[in-house]
Amino acid sequence: MPHFAQGVVKFQREVFPEKAELFEKLSNGQSPEALFITCSDSRIETAMLTQTDPGELFICRNAGNIVPPHTNQTGGMTASIEFAIGALKIPHIVICGHTECGAMKGAMNRAALTTLPHVREWLGYSQGAVDITEALGAGLDADGKMRMLLEQNVILQLQHLKTHPVVAVALAQKAVQLHGWVYDIKTGEVSAYDDTTGTWISVEERYAADIAETVIGKHAC
Repeated sequence: MPHFAQGVVKFQREVFPEKAELFEKLSNGQSPEALFITCSDSRIETAMLTQTDPGELFICRNAGNIVPPHTNQTGGMTASIEFAIGALKIPHIVICGHTECGAMKGAMNRAALTTLPHVREWLGYSQGAVDITEALGAGLDADGKMRMLLEQNVILQLQHLKTHPVVAVALAQKAVQLHGWVYDIKTGEVSAYDDTTGTWISVEERYAADIAETVIGKHAC
């Protein structure tokens, strides 16, 4: 705790003053560009990964970056999604998985999670991705299977997102776009799902046109 407390003091004395204008603006409300759903894993640092400031991402984290399919039973993820899209009108949703994911390792063998019953039940929301991986990845080695599972889990959770009424309405109105990413902790690479081709490509390639447009816009200013 002393390390964290020291960090707070440094933030208050050094970081906050440098961004006082930003925090003054944020004190009056928020308008995030993306709902960013990722894993609770401590190795995932969203602001560092995306190079964003406070106020730009509305972040939801849980074991396995899971989105349960919509039901009438209220849960934290359901309520957060509803608020992000229904109230804040956030235009993008990113589901970001990552390598060395303990949750996905557990999903591969849920029966062994006898001492973690809630984790075992939660990972049931990834069972479809496990089944797909077992069916399509039979010839792959362990690393190849895990990579496929990481990708298939993100795709599955994107499908679950569409069952949430507020997301379904926003998609029908073309008011929101869905994105699937996988972050490689060791290399720093981020792959993005291209739903038009059903393939995974680098973020740089996937968003090349958007990045170029942003660069041009900055130069124009």
